[in-house]
Amino acid sequence: MTRVAFVTGGTRGIGRAICERLIADGHKVAAGYSGNEAAAEACAKALGVMVVKGNVGSFEDCQAAVKKVEAELGPIDILVNNAGITRDGMLHKMTYEQWSEVIRVNMDSAFNMTRPVIEGMRERNWGRIINISSINGQKGQMGQTNYSAAKAGLIGFTKALALENAKKGVTVNVICPGYIDTEMVAAVPENVLAQIVAGIPVGRLGKGEEIADMVSFLAGERAGFVTGATLSLNGGQYMA
Repeated sequence: MTRVAFVTGGTRGIGRAICERLIADGHKVAAGYSGNEAAAEACAKALGVMVVKGNVGSFEDCQAAVKKVEAELGPIDILVNNAGITRDGMLHKMTYEQWSEVIRVNMDSAFNMTRPVIEGMRERNWGRIINISSINGQKGQMGQTNYSAAKAGLIGFTKALALENAKKGVTVNVICPGYIDTEMVAAVPENVLAQIVAGIPVGRLGKGEEIADMVSFLAGERAGFVTGATLSLNGGQYMA
């Protein structure tokens, strides 16, 4: 069955892989982005998705984005909260701006995007909300108190929202990827990356397509009994 999906941070990396898979599944897909116009244009051209610019840390931007998507594609049935940034630093040196920007984009965005769509999902008695957290939201990471806190917050958000909406046919789940072969990970110094890979039992980085496969299942008709789940896709690096 064709549904309407909105993927935040959907024009690059894991988000783009998710968009590509949801399109292959037959859904109508919109991809959110914040500033990389070249990546957005390339994604729209290659995949044929609707691209919507906005800051997920702004409730007003999210409301506007949802209205645009619903006006062009229809009511949003599948929401993938994928957008995220890093502003790394040890807490004793971290600025308030580094802290608050990550919390706004990685954590507040879950409310900002979900609030405008949740009532419609409840009224239609069907919805899929999939939050993309991180292995570092489960185990913590030195130099990432802001990022780890935000990603851990997504897990709690997921569980509470799942309880609130289970009887309305709306499922809410969270995926915690490990280290995935994306631009963000590629920017890590080679010697550091080698150490990271050495600590992954399967011996390699993950692929965006592997995260997208899990999103595809959770977004589907057959996943109605899966809600409030935390799914760790990290090659065995951390077993919660």
